Amino acid sequence: MRSSTGRGLQANVLGTSDTVVMAVAGSAPAYSLAATTAVLFGAVGHAGPAALLYCALPMLGIVLAYARLGRIDVNAGAGYSWVGRTLHPFLGFLSGWALVVSATVFMVAGSLPAGVLTLSLIDPDLAGNTPLAAAVGAGWFLMMLLVVLGGTRLTARAQLLLTGAEIAILLAFLLAALLHRGAATAFDWSWFGLDGFDGTAGFASGALIAAFYYWGWDVTSNLSEETRNSGRTAGRAALIGFGVVFLLFEAVTVTVNVLLSAERIEAGGANVLAVLGQEIWPGVGGKVLVVAVLLSTVATLETTLIQVTRSLFAMGRDRTLPERLGAVHRRWNTPWVAIAAVGVAALVLFAAAAAAGSVQSVLRDAVAAIGLQIAFYYALAGLAAVVAYRGLLLRSVRDFVLGGVWPLLGSAFMLWVFAQSLGELSGTSLTMGLGGLLLGLVPMVVYWRKGSAYYRPAPLCATRALAADPPPSTRRPRRPRRDDGVPATDF
Repeated sequence: MRSSTGRGLQANVLGTSDTVVMAVAGSAPAYSLAATTAVLFGAVGHAGPAALLYCALPMLGIVLAYARLGRIDVNAGAGYSWVGRTLHPFLGFLSGWALVVSATVFMVAGSLPAGVLTLSLIDPDLAGNTPLAAAVGAGWFLMMLLVVLGGTRLTARAQLLLTGAEIAILLAFLLAALLHRGAATAFDWSWFGLDGFDGTAGFASGALIAAFYYWGWDVTSNLSEETRNSGRTAGRAALIGFGVVFLLFEAVTVTVNVLLSAERIEAGGANVLAVLGQEIWPGVGGKVLVVAVLLSTVATLETTLIQVTRSLFAMGRDRTLPERLGAVHRRWNTPWVAIAAVGVAALVLFAAAAAAGSVQSVLRDAVAAIGLQIAFYYALAGLAAVVAYRGLLLRSVRDFVLGGVWPLLGSAFMLWVFAQSLGELSGTSLTMGLGGLLLGLVPMVVYWRKGSAYYRPAPLCATRALAADPPPSTRRPRRPRRDDGVPATDF
């Protein structure tokens, strides 16, 4: 793909293992657990494992939708392109805009804990200083901004180091938890049942928070133009990464339920993993898990920067936002104008967050707002996959279930969570969530009136796309075909 300036992103940089690491890092296991375990417990109590499970099932339908859509349209904008070519360009733009807004808000929601954690390792008394935490978090953010600016290869190497260390620490503590004696609460299979929720509103609140846990695996689709054999690699990596983080989330959430009392979970707040570490390994355990959370936070800042800057790059390339956003650096092949724009916007938000109050309150409102936007653009992607593959859904049971029923159920679930949550969120969360989304109507109308070609798309149809794209001999020489000559799909 070429940018509006004639230069495109560097192709064939990432392999399968690189992309799987990106998917895991995007969901940020340690950070997500630290930032939202107490929030999830406050919403659903010991039913956290159930919320994560019942959100994972429809979320898997969205993962399948991304995998199938990425097979027929390799685009750094991902859902922005797919939704625009299947449902409507206006919905496609708002889908991309929702990702941009949620990712930009996350720059603060992610960087503030990084600042707090860094200060807690130096001097615990400094951790409560919100302005200082915002300044240190901004420093981490700027460091990751430079890494992302330096190119995809450098980004992949940094991710391998950060995420590898994070996962190793989490697995070591899970193993130690199995050997730990004493429990605050006996394990109960009811934690995975539906009875633990306070009606449908309580279930929706838990599902919205759980959606934030999983968010980030789709970074593989935004990197598709820079991935080898991206039509298959991006989707497979997302599936593998999603499976890994699901198991980690469930295992750690159950461990927290067993080893920590309700009072300690709620008091722990964003430091709940440090409390868990102290319980498992008194003395240094808390600090080791703080290091894991810090690594995870920095790693997911990097993947989120990739998502938002690639989305802005695609929008600039299509002239649905200022054309300069589609500019690519001559040396590093990265969308440097988009990276600079995100940097400026995030620093403004850092200043606002520093004056907003406690880190915990900022996190709580940001998580809910981001969850609302995630539900919106994931739901649209699920619908887009069903529409794009509608001509192939009745060819086999596999196509019907994996390409139709599951993505459609995932989309319906996300829309239901979106609607149910509107009456449960605080005014601040609604302002960030819905207000940020509605703000996108302004550039959408402006660039539509300017005549951007994006608003006159070529429809995305899997039947035509797969028939026109026979597999290269280097990928799968004897790839099976259906009776009508259309290649079989992987997902």
